[in-house]
Amino acid sequence: MIAIKNILVATDFSQPSGVAMAYGRDLARNHHARLHVLHAVDDAALRSSMDGGLLGDLQGQLESNARRDLNALIRDEDRTAHDAVGVITRGVNPADTITAYARENSIDLIVTGTHGRGGIQHLLMGSVAERVVRTAPCPVLTVRAQERDFIVPDAIALEMSV
Repeated sequence: MIAIKNILVATDFSQPSGVAMAYGRDLARNHHARLHVLHAVDDAALRSSMDGGLLGDLQGQLESNARRDLNALIRDEDRTAHDAVGVITRGVNPADTITAYARENSIDLIVTGTHGRGGIQHLLMGSVAERVVRTAPCPVLTVRAQERDFIVPDAIALEMSV
């Protein structure tokens, strides 16, 4: 039997991340696992030559917006049923930040969305999901927003169990 006690959903608040959150919720429910939801905020200081004061204001705004969006994403049910925790991290490379968090917090499964870019877009932008898959200390489930979905809406699931 596979023991999954800690599930990490990595989010950038995109549509694929919303699908990843649905999978993470359902897996946490089925395995009675704790749900960790992480958003990696860019470290503006490492990417800019802006004035320190302006840079601090920008970083604060990025983190404040991320906290607001993360709090909206995690439901009260997630907090009570899955002991959900929202995490904002700062770093230059989101994939490295995600895998470091997974290592430090005994994560058993990472769930992340992927935009499914190919060709030139992939070469120019890279893929956070791909790098997480290659470097993660645990299994990684990647999901796309526009693909076949395995999650049955709760109402249908209830009807099927009767």
